Amino acid sequence: MPKMQFTFWTRGLTLCSCALFAASVAHAQITAAASERFVGDVGGAAYVTSSALKNKSTATTALPYVYGDWGSAFARVDTFGVKALPLALGHVEGVLRVSQEGFDADTAALRGVKHRSNPLPVGLGTFQRTPLGGVFVYAMHDVNSGGNLLEATYAARFEWGGVKLYPQAGLEHRTRAYVQHLYGIAATEAAANQTAGGSLTAYQATASTVPMLGLAASVPLTGPWALQLQWRHKWLDRAITNSPLIGTAGATSQNSGFAALTYTFQ
Repeated sequence: MPKMQFTFWTRGLTLCSCALFAASVAHAQITAAASERFVGDVGGAAYVTSSALKNKSTATTALPYVYGDWGSAFARVDTFGVKALPLALGHVEGVLRVSQEGFDADTAALRGVKHRSNPLPVGLGTFQRTPLGGVFVYAMHDVNSGGNLLEATYAARFEWGGVKLYPQAGLEHRTRAYVQHLYGIAATEAAANQTAGGSLTAYQATASTVPMLGLAASVPLTGPWALQLQWRHKWLDRAITNSPLIGTAGATSQNSGFAALTYTFQ
């Protein structure tokens, strides 16, 4: 895509996303005020993500878990937003992603490298509830890196012995600026690392497209209580694995997941 067209597309996505998101929030406040209650699952979860970075161990984080609707507002674990306009079997949505992709460069191998703040993607999306499963599509602009995230996920639904199972498959595309923010290395960082005894070299990242497979499950316990489980596996492409920040073992994939104890509001 020519640079001028890409810049126009990026700015257009950002402006449209911000405008629709602001309008949708205002609409959601009115709808939520008229809505009787929240419908969905609320609880606490332990999130686990394996690290492909040099000398970085698996990260475990305890955070709230929310999946449900309150009027036209919704929460889907790490994605929050409002339903703006009807579209086919769902809605056009204004969305905000709470990402945990950032990291602290707090190991000896990463000395001189700046901490990577979590991306904050904001944009448009839709959830299409079809007879064959759910389709999630998002187009978001990261306000921290200036890059974009495009994502499409399909989730089927099965039930076995009272346990609901959701096999998932998806594709995630991150533009160069997004990947550079996380895995690129500036010349000044490389020089600082080498001065501290490291061996990192400068790296200019390219865009990344990563496939994903996953499985989620909802296990009923007693009454309104349930256990929510999810595991996802991503295959990292060369835009990421060629970065000197990646471990010497040559990690080519990444696993993540969570376990949450939730209470269901109906």
